Amino acid sequence: MSEQMRIMRSKELPKELRDRIVARHRSGQGYKRISAALKVPKSTVASIILKWKKFWTTRTLPRPGRPAKLSNHGRRALVREVKKNPKITVAELQRCSREMGESSTKSTITAALHQSGLYGRVARRKPLLSARHMKACIEFAKKHMKDSQTMRNKILWSDETEIELFGVNSKRYVWRKPGTAHHLPNTIPTVKHGGGSIRLWGCFSAAGTGRLVAIEGKTNAAKYRDILEKNLFQSAQDLRLGRRFTFQQDNNPKHTAKITKEWLRNNSVTILDWPSQSPDLNPIEHLWRDLKMAVHQRSPSNLTELERICKEEWQRIPKSRCEKLVASFPRRLMAVIAQKGASTQY
Repeated sequence: MSEQMRIMRSKELPKELRDRIVARHRSGQGYKRISAALKVPKSTVASIILKWKKFWTTRTLPRPGRPAKLSNHGRRALVREVKKNPKITVAELQRCSREMGESSTKSTITAALHQSGLYGRVARRKPLLSARHMKACIEFAKKHMKDSQTMRNKILWSDETEIELFGVNSKRYVWRKPGTAHHLPNTIPTVKHGGGSIRLWGCFSAAGTGRLVAIEGKTNAAKYRDILEKNLFQSAQDLRLGRRFTFQQDNNPKHTAKITKEWLRNNSVTILDWPSQSPDLNPIEHLWRDLKMAVHQRSPSNLTELERICKEEWQRIPKSRCEKLVASFPRRLMAVIAQKGASTQY
């Protein structure tokens, strides 16, 4: 056997040579003659021509690669385990795999789940819902699906939130080299207990943002009533809602306390009957997220500065953003109905 033929047995033939083999075959030459003319082993000639007849090409086709360590049966079994219990850990799946007689590494199990469209993600935190809560949410959604957009535009949405000076809200990413994680420019300053925080009450409508109030100390029913007395009608006036607007609030105990109800009744405030444990329905939750992102981009250094920046950024939220959030309310209601009262993507 010639040296050239020996090399060709261990090395892939160039595509140009493969094309010449096929061309000679199509002209009527036999395998032996082609082999002798082009100095290619007869078995290689036969293989190339067979491949051409089957696939109508001489190019290199994708190869199957290394055999899977996990069988299709084993992969399907792991997928079933994950669908039964989405919170199962990879270590627990490893034990399941061993019990099936297919011992696999964590990376193999993870890759198998990825092939089935399953990926590990941080679980969203959602309120704990009872059957009573879900039933109330469905009833509320069905009742208000037919409300006109004009009616929704007359709703004054409200809520409370807490913003920390330093803490989880200030999560950021940095570009850095390996081994420099603790260099000062690559860190975010933190202090114990978040460096303090402020609690805010705010409201908005489709016409824009209303008042934003910092709450000092612990909030009780009396303090909440004072907040409404000083800010509710002023917000409605600023937003040109008129006297016949509807006020939305959740079922926090201080909102449903006797003195709060009396004040609302004495001032002829129309209340939107709101289901418990339903933050998914309140569009103001998205405004709180917008506010926190904007505030922490400005890196306030103390609580006084934090309050000032919060109020500045609250006023900067565009009317178009508020309109869009109120317009999303029908979709939120449909999502609740589709989920049968359970938590939604909102």
